[in-house]
Amino acid sequence: MSISIKPLGSRLVVEPIEEEEVTSGGIVLPETAKEKPQKGTVLAIGPGDRNEKGERIPMDVKVGDKVLYAKYAGTEIKYEGKKLLILRESDILAIFE
Repeated sequence: MSISIKPLGSRLVVEPIEEEEVTSGGIVLPETAKEKPQKGTVLAIGPGDRNEKGERIPMDVKVGDKVLYAKYAGTEIKYEGKKLLILRESDILAIFE
């Protein structure tokens, strides 16, 4: 999915991966009963922060990475009917390989 949102600094745009939660008895939990997702796909990244000399510090994540992020991190936005998150790179806990 290509988006026209360009994050600034060390921010990135992530599309949360919604997992359908089914109990062991086969009951599908509604949206309101689910926990917030913590996994997502990186859709866009900013250019990175600057160091003391004004040089850009490259980001550790890239577009397409599947990431694990802090539970209540970032700002949720709606874009073309989809829920997206704008996070700081420091909110990313891990990259799935």
